[in-house]
Amino acid sequence: MTAPSGARSLLMALCVSVIFSGCSRTENPAVPAPAVVPTSSSAAPATGDSLVEGTIGEASTLIPLLATDASSHAVAGQIYNGLIKYDKNLNIVGDLAESFDISADGLTITFHLRHGVIWHDGTPFTAKDVLYTYQVTIDPKTPTAYAEDFKQVKSITAPDASTIRVTYGEPFAPALASWGMNILPAHLLEGQDITKSPLARKPVGTGPYRFKEWLSGQKIVLEANNDYFEGRPFIDRFIYRIIPDTSTMYMELKAGAIDLMSLTPVQYARQTNTPSFTGRFNKYRYPSSSYLYMGYNLRHPLFGDKRIRQAMTAAINKDELIQGVLFGMGQKAHGPIVPGRWAYNPAVRDIGYDPQHAAELLAQAGWKEKNSDGILVKDGKPFKFTILTNQGNQQRLMTAQIVQQRLRQVGIDVKIRIVEWAAFLKEFVNKGNFEVVMLAWSISQDPDMYDIWHSSKNKPGELNFIGFNNPEVDRLLIEGRNTFDIEKRKRAYFRIQDILAEEQPYTFLYVPDALPVVSSRIRGVEPAPAGIGHNQNRWYVPKNEQVYVP
Repeated sequence: MTAPSGARSLLMALCVSVIFSGCSRTENPAVPAPAVVPTSSSAAPATGDSLVEGTIGEASTLIPLLATDASSHAVAGQIYNGLIKYDKNLNIVGDLAESFDISADGLTITFHLRHGVIWHDGTPFTAKDVLYTYQVTIDPKTPTAYAEDFKQVKSITAPDASTIRVTYGEPFAPALASWGMNILPAHLLEGQDITKSPLARKPVGTGPYRFKEWLSGQKIVLEANNDYFEGRPFIDRFIYRIIPDTSTMYMELKAGAIDLMSLTPVQYARQTNTPSFTGRFNKYRYPSSSYLYMGYNLRHPLFGDKRIRQAMTAAINKDELIQGVLFGMGQKAHGPIVPGRWAYNPAVRDIGYDPQHAAELLAQAGWKEKNSDGILVKDGKPFKFTILTNQGNQQRLMTAQIVQQRLRQVGIDVKIRIVEWAAFLKEFVNKGNFEVVMLAWSISQDPDMYDIWHSSKNKPGELNFIGFNNPEVDRLLIEGRNTFDIEKRKRAYFRIQDILAEEQPYTFLYVPDALPVVSSRIRGVEPAPAGIGHNQNRWYVPKNEQVYVP
């Protein structure tokens, strides 16, 4: 799911805390697969051609403030800018802000905005747009999951049209990173109901690509912004083709109909090693910034007892999932911080695979007897529920099927329901209309998890949709974000991971490797800690290899 980057298409998950991930994306931090050497070229960069990316999920809205899914943020990230962004080495640098100053006490940030930036409709960008974006974000009438960071602001002023000064009442560690939020055009939105704005389907931004068209269920087409302040992108058009099936998408890739997609592990390991494929495509492998999980609806009577949730985790063999689904290309998830991050707790006591312990926990919770079908029964009712997940993600479906088999062995009857992505979010997740969901979070570089785990963030459309409520976690989340002391933050997040390992509101399953593949005619791809997308504006196709013409 996820949130928040080096490139525009680095999900802009780094502009928010986390965002839903409907499918594995291509923009996560890492290094290239050691066995693959990307094609190089001495040809000078040329303008022209199109880049076609395959995506499983369709965007829900192109007003990023209202979006919680990766598909929407990926497209919006090409159209909008924040005040800051992450460079290829994951350092925070200016974006719409040419530079910024931080006061000695860390409580005031002064952003010096770029001069000469214009919106795609020709209107100049000014401090007024930043003030509007801030105000609409904290407006109680705005249905956004991202307001909390900006509620920490004590005051915000614009001394002039090219300066923004933000002051916080107390230390707020994610303050600077939070201003990677996409800035919205005040002249098109001020005084209107943002939820009814035509910008949801026809956005106007400041970014490297302008919106061209959106054919529902088919594609979203963007065109290069000739006036982009960092220089016009070399590639003329960026096209997102919506293909809700990874096998079909792979066929389209081989046929030359798309240039960029995320491979499944089986595609990466078994179907892409022939000379005919490696001569036409460059593939990459690196640890992703996301984790897959099963989330329990804690409002449901079946999952209110933590022993039930602990039993579910004990009944699932995570190693089996990594080998059987990921072909070894991933690692076990033990909590909401992925391994390798400074806030990751290596000593967290996750529940290991132990079916006997699972049965004991279930018995303690009153599930002792089985019916003639081998399903646990309590008060005359069988232990059964449905795992809900999104359409088109074969990796997720395979995971659910293996989990289904393992839970059946301890007497739990599991059904799997697959739902189209937009409906999955709107009708089920956002409304809390589920028993168990299988989803992923794409997470930002800062470990702040307030929007997912704080008990106040459980309203419809917010990110604590499972209804988790733990006073100690609430307190630690606030402690972790309200100090600049890295050791104090680490202690808070280590303790949060311990509590979540005990409570098991999610069964944290695995952290998959990112497996992007790019057509070899696309030059300039540069792997870096921020992934391969950090310099996407500088990707190009030599004139003699261009295949798309206006």
